[in-house]
Amino acid sequence: MEEKTGESPTLRQVQEMVDGWIRTVGVRYFSPLTNMAVLAEETGEVARVMARLYGDQSAKPGDSLDLADELADLLWVTVAIANQTGVDLTEALERNMEKKTRRDATRHRDNKKLTL
Repeated sequence: MEEKTGESPTLRQVQEMVDGWIRTVGVRYFSPLTNMAVLAEETGEVARVMARLYGDQSAKPGDSLDLADELADLLWVTVAIANQTGVDLTEALERNMEKKTRRDATRHRDNKKLTL
C-alpha cells in the first residue's frame, strides 16, 4: 500500500492501489460477473443514502448515511472491474470527456430547462 502524501492519487495510482490490495489482503479478484453484481449492490446503497439525505425518505434507526463511504465503495468496485478487464481508466476517461465535449458542445448551453 502506498504512503499518504497529502496529494490526490492519479487514476492509474488508484488502479494500482486497488490491485495491490486485492492481490494481498483480498487474495484474488472476484469473477467479473460477481463484481458486476457488487457494482449493482453498491449503486443501490448510494441510492438509499441519497433518498434519505436529499429525497423524501427518512432514515431508519441505525441507518448509515455515509455518502462518502458509499461512493468510495462504488469507485472501488468500478476500479476492480476496470483492472480485471484491462481498462485503463485514465485513457477511458480522457476519451469519454472528448466524446461528451464533441457531442454536447452546445446541447446543455442551449437547453432552456437549464436556464431557470
